[in-house]
Formats: sequence, C-alpha cells, structure tokens
Amino acid sequence: MAKEISAMVKLQVRGGAANPSPPVGPALGAKGVNIMEFCKQFNARTQDKPGKLLPVVITVYTDKSFDFIIKQPPVAVQLLEASKLKSGSGVPNLNKVGKVTWEQVKAIAEDKMVDLNCFTMDSAMSMVAGTARSMGLTVTGTKPQA
Repeated sequence: MAKEISAMVKLQVRGGAANPSPPVGPALGAKGVNIMEFCKQFNARTQDKPGKLLPVVITVYTDKSFDFIIKQPPVAVQLLEASKLKSGSGVPNLNKVGKVTWEQVKAIAEDKMVDLNCFTMDSAMSMVAGTARSMGLTVTGTKPQA
C-alpha cells in the first residue's frame, strides 16, 4: 500500500551545497524530517551541478520519511547566465540591459521543457522569450521553427 503524504515542501537550494541552516533546516525541521539525511542525499544527487540554484520538491510522508524531485534551474537564472549579466532591468520596458539570441532561447526551452506548462517547443520558446523581455533582455535574430 502507498504511504500517506503528510506535506509537500518546495525550496530552492544551491546544487551540492545543502546544509541544515536556513532555508533547509527550518522548513524540514518543522515537518519532522531528518535534515542531515536530506542534505546528504541532495548533495550526492547534485554534485554535478555545483552552485546552481535548483528548485526541489520534497514529499514528506506520515512516517517522517521523504522523497524529493530536483527540477531544472529557473528560466530567469539560465537567461542571466546566457547573457552574462548579474541581474535584470529594474524598468524592463524602458531600460534594456542585454541581449539573447533565439538559439539561446531554444536551448533554455529544451532544457526546461519538462518543468514548463506547455506541450510544444514553439510555446516553450515563447514562454522563455517572454521571461527574457520581462527581465529587460532583447531577443535578437529570427525565431527558428521548432
């Protein structure tokens, strides 16, 4: 028989750098999860992505055991890496701070496709391009056919 779920916890943790300090410790400690066990498992599974900000969804069961799913880094973080910027624009409709190409947008959309709420590559690329525009980035070139 399947275990009964007691809680779902969503966090963003740097790859290979989970430790019991906030935000991990208080969020999991309140649910009764073994924090050090989570940190060991998370760090082992993310050692190939050191320092990247990774969303993680932790399912806590009534017997205090847990499972977790690691997702791809957020689109905004990937766009900042692609454009080599520290942050987006404070006023994105007036101040454009950088550029990304449609090829970079397509690569990010392919990487993030499993986490996005869309079915086609074309719609995934449109979502990534919209995020870029809302950050003050200009998407250059011609849109490739997906």
